[in-house]
Amino acid sequence: MRSRPPIVILVLAGAAFVLLVLPVVGLVVRAPWSRLAHELTASDVRKAVGLSLLTSVTAAALALVLGAPLAWVLARLDFRGKPLVRAVALLPLVLPPVVGGVALLLALGRTGLVGSWLADAGIVLPFSTAGAVVAELFVALPFAVITVEAGVRGLDERLEEAAATLGAGPWLRLRRVVLPALAPSLAAAAALCWARALGEFGATITFAGNLPGRTQTLPLAVYLELQQRPDVAVLLSLVLLALSVAVLVLLRGRWLTPRHA
Repeated sequence: MRSRPPIVILVLAGAAFVLLVLPVVGLVVRAPWSRLAHELTASDVRKAVGLSLLTSVTAAALALVLGAPLAWVLARLDFRGKPLVRAVALLPLVLPPVVGGVALLLALGRTGLVGSWLADAGIVLPFSTAGAVVAELFVALPFAVITVEAGVRGLDERLEEAAATLGAGPWLRLRRVVLPALAPSLAAAAALCWARALGEFGATITFAGNLPGRTQTLPLAVYLELQQRPDVAVLLSLVLLALSVAVLVLLRGRWLTPRHA
């Protein structure tokens, strides 16, 4: 039988829960529910929602395509400089998003390290929809790396060895053995990347700007409406809250539920 924790632990745990739940309760209670349908069907709101879905889904897909191979390399290969590579791969997790936006400008802007070459080729990323995707990809990619790497480390390599002894080549083993076993990790990575991309603000507004219909995603629309129409900002925040809760529900069974021995 587990012993009761000290009262100070219970008090601090309760304070932490209140700190987390109080803003959510305030958002729900103060929301102008009667205007929900009207405001969410407004033209500018529909554009922000549609653009957010487009950019976040694209960024999440690219994060999986790029992050899963990097996760595999980090999980399966040993090479000099591996800790540095992992640190760089996870850097956006702790890097302030606005700093990430500045870094993207210096690298991919018109006069950036690579951006000047892209501009010569007719590809201009800053203040464009593609730029919004790149900004969201930058902040979402580490979630794909860290989630898929954990999944790869949990694979039973004996299954791959058995398939190899039966004559299966690398691509066949990847398609028939590895990918099915990694499916839950890939799904979790996709959900986390999408949620992170959907909620991205700092890097997007710094690198892509806040152009309605072009780069103004939902978080940017919330920021703008908070200064002009606070009630609309609250309603848009509710949309983001609902989507975030949906992601948590999706991940609850495999990733967010403690496993008991």
